[in-house]
Amino acid sequence: MSSAALRSTTQRATSSRSGGLRRSLRERLHTVVSAAVTPLEPSDVLDLFHPLRRGADLRARIVAVRAETSDAATIELQPGKDWAGHVPGQYIRIGIDVDGRRQWRAYSLTHGPRPDGHISITVKAVPGGVVSPFLVHQAKPGTLVHLEQAAGEFVLDHTHRKLLFVTAGSGITPVIGMLRNLFPVTDSGVLWDAAGRDRGEPKPLSITVVHLAPSEPQTIFRRNLAELHAAGAINLIPRYDDTHGVFDVATLEELVPDLAERTTYACGPHGLLDALEAHHAERGLELYTEQFRVGAVEAGEGGTLSIAGQTLELDGATTILDAAEEAGVLMPSGCRMGICMGCILPLKEGAVRDLRTGDVTVAVPGETPVAGLPVQTCISAAAGACTIEHKERVR
Repeated sequence: MSSAALRSTTQRATSSRSGGLRRSLRERLHTVVSAAVTPLEPSDVLDLFHPLRRGADLRARIVAVRAETSDAATIELQPGKDWAGHVPGQYIRIGIDVDGRRQWRAYSLTHGPRPDGHISITVKAVPGGVVSPFLVHQAKPGTLVHLEQAAGEFVLDHTHRKLLFVTAGSGITPVIGMLRNLFPVTDSGVLWDAAGRDRGEPKPLSITVVHLAPSEPQTIFRRNLAELHAAGAINLIPRYDDTHGVFDVATLEELVPDLAERTTYACGPHGLLDALEAHHAERGLELYTEQFRVGAVEAGEGGTLSIAGQTLELDGATTILDAAEEAGVLMPSGCRMGICMGCILPLKEGAVRDLRTGDVTVAVPGETPVAGLPVQTCISAAAGACTIEHKERVR
């Protein structure tokens, strides 16, 4: 063996011993710290002082709550160090404890990436809801929430230069995130198409926004929308139920004469989106949609649900998630509209119906996988007797 090879071998051996020593010290230190904080884990203690640190479960701290209307508020969040960022139009899931129960919900992000690293959602309180009224009326700065990385495909394709946004109510939330990213609004006014210029796009965007709301005072982001319109960044066409009557999709071509030249992005209740899909399909127009609620319900005859040691009688239109929660079962949940997959549990036996499509999933012991068939409980109802495996305790 040459002297150079000998030195290399010696260096590797020294490095290996050094690495082993460090690992040993870390393991001993971990053992000592664990003994000192038992019955807690060292990570539990670190969470008390640095809950947003890198390597911890992803969380966010509420830094501000700002009222948008009488029943809506923007929640500004400082995400943990492992936050991976987002694209305007995407949504996040947050988990928050309300009355001793952890609830997960999905909300669109209402800003593009910000210099301070904060993110924001805007929540409209749903009458009778659990999480949204809490966030709007009771959430305080300093509160920690659990957080998942951003997700969603409702984002702009920057090859489209003539756009139409059709939004209703809180359906404006992902769109305002896109608009604020394209045209930042500051104290000195609207900053024109900064993102487009940065990408070297020579042709300016042409954006029309048809926004529907019960009334002008109930319009979220009305000041921002008015500023963008006044600056010429968008052509805002508001339609208020109390002024213009209930919106009819058939009037869209009158409101937007060059509709055929535009790519449409729409977000709102399923009734509006269903009408738009039929309208655009008939004319061969391009349409991208984001929906907040389960669409058309294909109800069946219902049945008996066995879950968490309980047996429940269900009709054919009530979701397994709603029925189990009503019975006091702590259920995993998320967007509650069949998108985020946060509510999936295994169907061990029997049949459930997808309320959006009417499709029936059947699990037969001995024929289906032992682990069961994964089903989304937020959009599934019992279709006869069925058994869902779930080991969470009952309140």
